[in-house]
Amino acid sequence: MAILAIDLGLKRIGLAFSPDNKIALLLNPIIRKNRDQAANEVKRIIADRNVDFIVLGLPLGGNAEDEMKRRGKHFINLLDFADKFAFQDESDSSIEAAELLQTKDKRDGKLDSIAALVILNRYLSKRS
Repeated sequence: MAILAIDLGLKRIGLAFSPDNKIALLLNPIIRKNRDQAANEVKRIIADRNVDFIVLGLPLGGNAEDEMKRRGKHFINLLDFADKFAFQDESDSSIEAAELLQTKDKRDGKLDSIAALVILNRYLSKRS
């Protein structure tokens, strides 16, 4: 089963991919101009890589969890993946990604895709 992990942000969308539920690969991030453009780019990746399932990062706990879950579900609906996704806790994934990348520069989106890689690895480790 091919899995796409998404670190959904308002400016950038980080992406990681697992073709086989074992390895996780970094994908280029999407610089988000608007939600339709972002959804269309993710749809293209889903089609190109034959994605079967999506893992969406979600900050668990805190005041924003319900709002972030609502936004995440809305984005998933734009992708037509409503019943083929799971949320994965993304707590501190950006901090872990910054340590791996050794930078806090977010402009090019690499940090966001490394955060998606962290999210995907967490999901894969739960399944094994």
